[in-house]
Amino acid sequence: MTDLASNLEKLAPHLDRLKSKGIAHRIAGQDVTGASFANHSPVDGSVICDVARGTEADIDAAAQAAKEAFPAWRDMPGTARKKLLHAVADAIEANAEKIALCESWDTGQPIRFMAKAALRGAENFRFFADRAPSARDGQHLPSSTLMNVTTRVPIGPVGVITPWNTPFMLSTWKIAPALAAGCTVVHKPAEFSPVTARLLIEIAEEAGLPPGVWNMVNGFGEDAGKALTEHPAIKAIAFVGESKTGAMIQAQGAPTLKRCHFELGGKNPVVVFDDADLPRALDAAIFMIYSLNGERCTSSSRLLVQESIAETFEAQLAERVAKIRTGNPLDPQTELGPLIHATHHAKVTSYFAKATEEGATIATGGTVPEGPGHYVAPTLFTGARNDMAIAQEEIFGPVLTAIRFKDEEEALQIANDVPYGLTAYVWTQDITRAMRVTDGLEAGMIWVNSENVRHLPTPFGGLKASGIGRDGGDWSFEFYMEQKHIGFATGTHKIPRLGVS
Repeated sequence: MTDLASNLEKLAPHLDRLKSKGIAHRIAGQDVTGASFANHSPVDGSVICDVARGTEADIDAAAQAAKEAFPAWRDMPGTARKKLLHAVADAIEANAEKIALCESWDTGQPIRFMAKAALRGAENFRFFADRAPSARDGQHLPSSTLMNVTTRVPIGPVGVITPWNTPFMLSTWKIAPALAAGCTVVHKPAEFSPVTARLLIEIAEEAGLPPGVWNMVNGFGEDAGKALTEHPAIKAIAFVGESKTGAMIQAQGAPTLKRCHFELGGKNPVVVFDDADLPRALDAAIFMIYSLNGERCTSSSRLLVQESIAETFEAQLAERVAKIRTGNPLDPQTELGPLIHATHHAKVTSYFAKATEEGATIATGGTVPEGPGHYVAPTLFTGARNDMAIAQEEIFGPVLTAIRFKDEEEALQIANDVPYGLTAYVWTQDITRAMRVTDGLEAGMIWVNSENVRHLPTPFGGLKASGIGRDGGDWSFEFYMEQKHIGFATGTHKIPRLGVS
């Protein structure tokens, strides 16, 4: 039996369960059903299951459940929340194979990457669980007349809206710190990838999470999403997705003065100078755009390569890209799976014609394989300019645009000349150059001589149209909690007296 056949066999009972039960909303520990929509696999277009389509009434019920559960969860000792969240992490690890198989089939992401996504989700819960007991800790800031102390308190019920790319890991990345801080949650997963969100909330409740602390409503942005961002009981919205949608959410939340955290789009440069370790730079550039089907906000979708090495580097790149293994995501040999949905597939492939119309060259790829599923060949554009659509717009697929530059000054000008500012990658062996370039780059996260290696205590987020706020470490608690200051008089300092003669 092949590895693919083995994985399909392991997946079958999970698919049978999903098809027979469907995916309901989960509100106050109870399933809630109603109108539904069909969820299809991008692998072959088959129906996975029916999914409840959330309404304003469903969101209201979930928000009220989160509001009612908030006082008890807020007042639970941090050590108790820590224990519960570690139990959730244990349960995630115990279910890692099921999570990976279901996510691959639901999203098209290769199993070689999804096998690690569940474990990263467990790591997220452990990381924030360990910080739950100290989440409210503040500072002692004495003055001449007062003993000033600060503390933090959870902001209240929060809304979490997650995307369809790596949905399991990103859900844990948002929800774990909210729960650790003492907030309750209403989660709206992306409509294209609802399966593992359901698995996650089931896992959390089975691990002992009280009803109403975490609620889930499925559905579409125009109804469930809008109702969540406008609901007065929801105090903050954490959103991962497109920049245009983030702007809409901010407008929808404005009347209720919602705090917003946005992790949005990117058109991230990988800048390769002629003194770089070129074999490692090549490996990293390929990995950061063609892994995860190119459907990642931090992908290095623009290659900026110095003219003196460009011809050789681009030739080696095209040769490697043409060999990337495209196929069924449950095959452990697959490096590139199908794109999430027909709509997204049409968007990505539309850039093939745009590239040639604008004068770029399709060095490899630019085709759609025959057969079922939303597949696309890994694609490389060369001879591009930074004013082209393929260099300015987020394609969000396995498509790399190569642009040549003369010197450090031009590299910085090209790198920054986009609406986005999420990540950047710099390859050079000159440390002083690295310091100058990283100082000049307009990006929230920069890696030098490395691909994206996530370290949980560090801040994650972007500049410009790439987002507002930061995740990770204490930055997550800063979003989900309110600061309080208390000043205790240390003596009988002089108080100005009014109304006396």
